[in-house]
Amino acid sequence: MSVYEKLQALNITLPAVAAPAAAYVMYAQSGNTVYLSGHLSKKDGKIWVGQLGKDTTTEEAKLAARGIAIDLIATLQAACGGDLKRVKRVVKLMSLVNSTPDFTEQHLVTNGASELIGEVFGEQGKHARSAFGVAQLPLGACVEIEMIAELE
Repeated sequence: MSVYEKLQALNITLPAVAAPAAAYVMYAQSGNTVYLSGHLSKKDGKIWVGQLGKDTTTEEAKLAARGIAIDLIATLQAACGGDLKRVKRVVKLMSLVNSTPDFTEQHLVTNGASELIGEVFGEQGKHARSAFGVAQLPLGACVEIEMIAELE
């Protein structure tokens, strides 16, 4: 099954690529490697605000991370010139989770993105990853994730 068939089977329509909110680009390519800037969690088109361990649950943030994965795939498609078949491998995800000092489930939050990337890209979606708890994220977002991928 192709990436596009998997997206369709999961009832996922890729959104338009977001515009940068500051002085950066949404992705940069060096050789066959493409680096996607951090994408913030969104809910109903607005920043999904919250802090894990305070007012946001692990399950809510896992859904936020899944939503970010969809946005990352849309940006990756733009980086591929519109053709996700050019993705040779998703290399790494880095996840930042807006957390209280005692919250320790950042890895479970990040599974929301990792699991979807695996479903969509199969073997090519198996990636390395880091998940960090941070004191705050831009605009109060509960999660931010960036991606590194290799293109053919």
